[in-house]
Amino acid sequence: MPPLPHDTTPPAAGTGARPAPDLVRLDGGPFLMGTTDADRNRADGEGPVREVTVAPFWIGRRTVTNTEFAAFVEDAGYVTGAERHGWSFVFDGLVPDELRRHAQRPPTAPWWCRVDGATWRHPEGGDSTIGERMDHPAVHVDHFDALAYCEWAGLRLPTEAEWEYAARGGLVQARYPWGDELTPDGVHRCNIWQGRFPVANTMDDGFLGTAPADSYPPNGYGLYNMAGNVWEWCADWWGTARVMRGGSYLCHDSYCNRYRVAARTRNDPDSCGGNLGFRCARDA
Repeated sequence: MPPLPHDTTPPAAGTGARPAPDLVRLDGGPFLMGTTDADRNRADGEGPVREVTVAPFWIGRRTVTNTEFAAFVEDAGYVTGAERHGWSFVFDGLVPDELRRHAQRPPTAPWWCRVDGATWRHPEGGDSTIGERMDHPAVHVDHFDALAYCEWAGLRLPTEAEWEYAARGGLVQARYPWGDELTPDGVHRCNIWQGRFPVANTMDDGFLGTAPADSYPPNGYGLYNMAGNVWEWCADWWGTARVMRGGSYLCHDSYCNRYRVAARTRNDPDSCGGNLGFRCARDA
């Protein structure tokens, strides 16, 4: 079992309506980043394995929740990109039948529906709400929205190296935040797709869409959902896009095995969807 970080007392909270950030302090230092796994996505630059050193830093114990994001929006009067544009992408298995029948779909990913009115407040558009999902990750947030929240909270996004260091939880070159087996002893440790993607999800892990941000046991550093649930924005650029890490509830090894610790992908900074959120960091 890897050692827990020596201090889990967060730095001073902001003022006003800003909630106290639930952060874990990590000592940093050198670690082995990347992978040479046979099933790595070579085009994503997951390898080679190299030693990378990160300075001590704080990172969110979980992704930013709807409760936390709502406090930011109310206090700052912020309007997200999805709200300004009037629509966002929603997985078709979560879209009401009436909306799904007429929704526009990207040709290369037809399981996504363009849904008018889909925002962090209305994750599936229409009459959907976050009323019973306040402890779930805030989604439909683009990179600019994440940066705005961080600035308001006196925090920042983690670098990609910090994110991977944190996700590994003290383990060396393990495939997942908890070890090398996806379901040790048959127990699900993350929220990803089970069944035949994208038509049949058995929901053996308990969820079709997002799960609460503190679902499943944390990794060795006390961090929740570093694999699956929602993609997480990082600070780094990848060409003209921004890095995302962690995978989401839509990941399945038949097409997207990016819930592994070393996996990575990218997206345009003004893109958002129902499986994309973020967690915060701070210098130590």
